[in-house]
Amino acid sequence: MFLPGHDSPHIFAVDLPDFEAKVIQASKDGTPVLVDFWADWCGPCHGLAPHLQRVVDELEGAVVLAKVEVDEGENMKLAGRYQARGFPTVILFRDGEEHGRFAGARASHWLREWLDEHLA
Repeated sequence: MFLPGHDSPHIFAVDLPDFEAKVIQASKDGTPVLVDFWADWCGPCHGLAPHLQRVVDELEGAVVLAKVEVDEGENMKLAGRYQARGFPTVILFRDGEEHGRFAGARASHWLREWLDEHLA
C-alpha cells in the first residue's frame, strides 16, 4: 500500500469501521485529515501515492493522510458515501467536514499548492 520502506507517523490505513474515529473525529480534534480513496488495480493511484506521501511528510503533522483501499472489506460503502466515482479521489476533512477534493494523479508541487490553499 505504501512505498517500500516508508514508515511515517503521518500516514495510516483506515477502513469503514474506524473511519468515523480516525478521520471525522480526528479532523474535529484539530488535525486536518487527507483521505486517499484508492485501489490496488488503479495505475493513477500508484502514481499519486509517492507524491502524497512526500508532501504529507514534508508538512510534518500539519495534515495526516488516511489511505482507504476501496476494494477491501466494506470500504466501497465509504467511497459511495462520499461520491468518489473515480480513483484516486482525495478529500480533505477539517472540523469533521469536507473542505476540498480532487481526483486523478497530481505532481508534488500541485499538491503543495492545493493544500496551502485549502489549509489556509
